[in-house]
Amino acid sequence: MLLKNIKWKQLLPYVIIPVFLIIMLTTMLSRTTQKKTEYYQLVNMFLNDEIAEYSLNLTSGDMKYKTRKEPNIERSYTVPNVTMFIEDVHKYVVEHNKERPESEQVKFDYIAGTSGAWIINLVPILAFCVILLFGIFFVSKRMDQTIANESSRALSFGKARVKLGKDDKRKTTFADVAGAEEEKEELVEIVEFLKDPGRFSQLGARIPKGVLLVGPPGTGKTLLSRAVAGEANVPFYSISGSDFLEMYVGVGAARVRDLFNQAKKSAPCIVFIDEIDAVGRHRGAGMGGGHDEREQTLNQLLVEMDGFVENEGVIVLAATNRPDILDPALLRPGRFDRQITVGYPDAKGREEILRVHSRKKPLAPDVDLGVIARSTVGFTGADLENLLNEAALLAARRKKRAITMAEIEEATVKVLVGAEKRSKKQSEKDRKLTAYHEAGHAVVSYFLETQDPVHQISIIARGMAGGYTMSVPKEDRSYTSKSSMIEDIVELLGGRIAEALIIGDISTGASNDIERATDIARKMVTRYGMSETLGPIAFGTGHDEVFLGKEYGTIRNYSELTASEIDNEINRIITNAYNRGKEILSDNVHKLHLVANALLEFEKISGEDFKRLMDAKNEEEENEVLESMRTAPKGSTGTTLYSYHTKKAKEEELLKQFKDEVTNTEKEAAEPETAKDTEPAPENAAESEKEDAEDSEEK
Repeated sequence: MLLKNIKWKQLLPYVIIPVFLIIMLTTMLSRTTQKKTEYYQLVNMFLNDEIAEYSLNLTSGDMKYKTRKEPNIERSYTVPNVTMFIEDVHKYVVEHNKERPESEQVKFDYIAGTSGAWIINLVPILAFCVILLFGIFFVSKRMDQTIANESSRALSFGKARVKLGKDDKRKTTFADVAGAEEEKEELVEIVEFLKDPGRFSQLGARIPKGVLLVGPPGTGKTLLSRAVAGEANVPFYSISGSDFLEMYVGVGAARVRDLFNQAKKSAPCIVFIDEIDAVGRHRGAGMGGGHDEREQTLNQLLVEMDGFVENEGVIVLAATNRPDILDPALLRPGRFDRQITVGYPDAKGREEILRVHSRKKPLAPDVDLGVIARSTVGFTGADLENLLNEAALLAARRKKRAITMAEIEEATVKVLVGAEKRSKKQSEKDRKLTAYHEAGHAVVSYFLETQDPVHQISIIARGMAGGYTMSVPKEDRSYTSKSSMIEDIVELLGGRIAEALIIGDISTGASNDIERATDIARKMVTRYGMSETLGPIAFGTGHDEVFLGKEYGTIRNYSELTASEIDNEINRIITNAYNRGKEILSDNVHKLHLVANALLEFEKISGEDFKRLMDAKNEEEENEVLESMRTAPKGSTGTTLYSYHTKKAKEEELLKQFKDEVTNTEKEAAEPETAKDTEPAPENAAESEKEDAEDSEEK
């Protein structure tokens, strides 16, 4: 099995290289032997009487000779064929010596020596053998190493892939966590117990075995866990829930055992399991009623957290954004004794988060973090960090040395809606339809009491939207009323109503609006019990997402007749909202045309300009507003996202100052009267006491 895991493609270079070297060596040797191929030239030298003497080895064919022109220089030559050389030259040399005197004769000598040609022929074979042996040795060594690695991997397959947090340079502390004061207090308690357990044990207190951090994505669950690791001077083991799961049966349970064995050896310590819902899902039948690997892993985790063997000093931290799918056995006291909800931060928390993330970012004097915090309702810590990062990127793109409010304005719109697509060309028909669609949203929202004020309207495409009408909440809300939800539906249908009222046709641009409106109406009827016909009854299971093992195969808890009534009630809510929105736009069609034409001219309108247009009482005032928008600096229109909150903050400050002045004036006016009324009293009292004393002495 281990040999099958060896990739033979890795061994290919070790076969190709020896073959290449052999070919090169053979070529070089052949070139060496075939270098002197001018045999005919040598024979011609003999025929032309240029050779003075020579000696020839009859076995090897090595010949040494001297010419008559250079008798002192001995040259070498290898005769390719000795027999042929003797036939061509020897007879001529003998006849030449007979005809010439002794001084002109050619001296020759034939040597019967041993041949070394076989050694030369054996060189390629020997080189091939050496290279082949080297290759076999190297390949076998690599195979042994691979087998050893595979063996060690197989033996360590059940080891937990934990990370031990010991990095002091990048240590996260509670000072880096903002907007979660109550959550930090509960975790500080755990850190203090680990540092000084005696203070708690004296009172009979038991530290929680497990703490589950629950909250939406981006609220800082993992950051809080990292802060615990930074604050506690104990080992901190971190692992993801997905690291327990493998395709092999029993690996997850083995890794859970190994994780807690490691933790017990270094107790007291903290074990952090991120995204525990990957392994802690509700145990159920599944598709075929089987017992899968996830359940085995979960069973082992349950045993390790609260089984027969106590894990003293081992505290388990876990984070998830899906607590609804966790197994009830995992959530009971003794395993996860404490659940900490990490929710969306409020205005104060958002301001603290912005201060943390803006430490290393240069901010311009016009940046007010409090104003940004009040205008970013619903933002998580991750959203705020992304907001400041986008603003920094925009400032760098514009070659600014500091981040101004304009960059934060643009970054906020970019985060909420998406990046502008000015290069996207639209026809005049599409621009007109988009303008009336967005104007319909804005005008309807203006006449609804519960709706947030409009802060920006645009017909420039952003993200997936051809245009947008953006409203920013004035304050944080914990609950939503029935009237507010109904008016939300009216506002969502405003775009579709404007299309039908002005254009005379409807488009697909309102698909998302209709989907959201229908979802709100359905939740009003089935979840919140806001239907007058059906009453305060919740219909359905109350779970939005179906996942294998919990809701598979379940049926709805209401009849077909009730389902029909639910559909009718949803239809009634949507129809009434549509009629109400149509009535608003029909009564204010002039304002609808005014806002739509302004959008066609400027493409973007700020919330202040929109309010001025709506508040204008006659045509003259409307023209004044439009003229001021035309003469405004380029780029200033539509960049007042925080104007409402800034104006409101200034108004509140002025109102407070006015109240303080009124209070001080009232106090000053009241002080003399109080003095006149109260001053005689002490004197009269003193005199009466003196008279009483004198009377008692006389008596």
